Amino acid sequence: MLSRCVSTIIAAGFAAVLAAPAQAQGTQPGAQPTPADIEAKAQMCAACHGANGTPLDPKTMPNIWGQQPYYILTQLVHYRNGMRENPVMASIAKTLQQSDLRPLAAYFAAKPWPAASNTPAAPAETPKGLTMCTPCHQANFQGGISWPRVAGLNYDYMVAAMRSFANEERTNNMDMVKIMKLFSDSERDAMARYLAALK
Repeated sequence: MLSRCVSTIIAAGFAAVLAAPAQAQGTQPGAQPTPADIEAKAQMCAACHGANGTPLDPKTMPNIWGQQPYYILTQLVHYRNGMRENPVMASIAKTLQQSDLRPLAAYFAAKPWPAASNTPAAPAETPKGLTMCTPCHQANFQGGISWPRVAGLNYDYMVAAMRSFANEERTNNMDMVKIMKLFSDSERDAMARYLAALK
């Protein structure tokens, strides 16, 4: 799946360059990107994250349509500076100009959140640990200024992200590392199932 995504990104990158107007291709570092620039660069993201907002592999790739803009921006910065590791995302983020990041984040944040598919049944009761999540992710779990929406995020992706924090495989948010260590695998699983089932 990863190799398929990489080759799709390469093809999308070439298509984006060919489709962009001449002035977009010649954008100087630090220059304010035009809407055409952002649309062309977003095609690379769509290769994995989906042209309709549904990721190519929802188990390993998150929804970015309708996600909180500052969170998208922060993750792009973390991929650029090495705080978050992913060979595909890091290489893409490093090709972007700093001036592209906020417009790209705003572009995806303005899209509608995609409908969930293949969502497992939610637990009968709200998992107790979720009360620790509401100060940041908010009462409806649709995110805050600096925190991502997790309501309706794919179960497989979410439970893997929780496990990565708990095992310190992902450390670009040490608060999440500390919080996820408080829960067992089964407790995190129940939390992910509940959140994935939310609209």
